[in-house]
Amino acid sequence: CFIYDYPASQSSLAKINSDDPRVADRFELYFKGTELANGFHELQDAAEQRKRFEHDNRLRRTFRFAEKPLDERFLGALEAGIPACAGVAMGIDRILMLKHGYTHIEQVLAFPVNRA
Repeated sequence: CFIYDYPASQSSLAKINSDDPRVADRFELYFKGTELANGFHELQDAAEQRKRFEHDNRLRRTFRFAEKPLDERFLGALEAGIPACAGVAMGIDRILMLKHGYTHIEQVLAFPVNRA
């Protein structure tokens, strides 16, 4: 099952859809209730990305969470210019989990958090 047309407020690093500014150009792929992949059309606008990072930190302050440092190297790369691109991250560990019928991802991780 593909889930797409995420609200623009959930765009993170994705571009906002040019035909419908209410949604982001991103999707997720689910199988049997497990997320297998996450993909999106990359945002290329450094100023917009900086605004999003700053907005996230304002929310973090509101809820008394530690702020995240702005990734100036990433923002610098955007300022230098990147071509239009998109990508998909697929969770091989999740595919293995489903293939073997496991119910917890820790069952396929070599170094799960509780053993790190």
